[in-house]
Amino acid sequence: MPAVVFAAPYFTENAKRFIEATTRVPDVRLGLISQEPVEQLPPPLRERVGAHWRVDDALNADQIVGAAQALSRDLGPIHRLLGVVEQLQVPLAEARERLGIAGMRAEQARNFRDKARMKTLLRAAGLPCARHRLVTREADALDFATAVGYPLVVKPPAGAASQATSRVDGPEALATALQATMPEPGHAALLEEFITGDEHSFDALCVDGRIVFHSVTRYAPTPIEVMRHPWIQWTVVLPREVDAPMYDDIREAGARALEVLGMGTGMCHLEWFRRRDGSLAISEVAARPPGAQFTTLISRAHDFDCNYALAHLLVYDEIEPPTERRYASGAAYLRGQGSGRVTAVHGLEEAQREVGHLVTDVKLPPDRAGARRQLRRRGVRDRAPHRDGRR
Repeated sequence: MPAVVFAAPYFTENAKRFIEATTRVPDVRLGLISQEPVEQLPPPLRERVGAHWRVDDALNADQIVGAAQALSRDLGPIHRLLGVVEQLQVPLAEARERLGIAGMRAEQARNFRDKARMKTLLRAAGLPCARHRLVTREADALDFATAVGYPLVVKPPAGAASQATSRVDGPEALATALQATMPEPGHAALLEEFITGDEHSFDALCVDGRIVFHSVTRYAPTPIEVMRHPWIQWTVVLPREVDAPMYDDIREAGARALEVLGMGTGMCHLEWFRRRDGSLAISEVAARPPGAQFTTLISRAHDFDCNYALAHLLVYDEIEPPTERRYASGAAYLRGQGSGRVTAVHGLEEAQREVGHLVTDVKLPPDRAGARRQLRRRGVRDRAPHRDGRR
């Protein structure tokens, strides 16, 4: 029975989904590393965990190594060391190297985590991506702006999910963004040319660097526009025609990008643009599953459990991917206006009348128990699928 250790700084909903999926992989003895007490897990899930070790900093490779060694006394030799959080990928890889555990190594993890390094490697391989520069001084940033022109994108070199990412349209906005991204001397900011076009993701499951399954997602609008305008209600669509010729170029570029960066066995989340002239440009690539419920969308579109498939792949290096995309699927991320705590949700009745027959999953604010009951009376589950083929 293989012993598998899963690291999660906090037991977020996303972490719990992957922990639960890993517990369903046959014959696995599961250990957890976290900053939170294991009692934070729901009892049914907690009962399926073989051992737990709490640390002060789950992003620290030394503490991961120490925790894994402690867990091995209960579980036996560690077969796999896993985690799905972006910021965990390098310390997990460092810990694997020190413990002699199979999986992605630190050199490859840094290729995915350091966005400046990533783009340098991609451009050197002839792959299309935004021009960029890593800067530690405002003067260097202004030089780049002069060479490339505005607007620009400013982000931290190791960001995730559009965190601390901003579009700047002139020198004053650039100075403000740099102050936020470089709060003290020695910190760097990553500047990129602003690409206009339609933004997508390319999500793939890989075995030994070979893509065995892929999915394409279309964002509307782009995430950076969503960050700039709090009133925008963001949507994504997974088209049914994922193997259409219009995606031939991203399939080829995506496979080449993963080869250059050193993808082994696991899942990637690659973001890319279709420029106005029809060409593509790779934005960035992460060596972990996508967030924002994308794995749920992939599951619904193919009638399979993407989270379980990934967990099984990471434990046993094998997968039986679906052979066809049976449905298109999509999600709307509805945001309240202003700031503070959500106190009311309006429009559920109207939404139910208009599109309720298409809805498979709903996630509502945690204090809206009444709204949940209202939806369940109409046959719509909160964060759970219908299995009758409705999409």
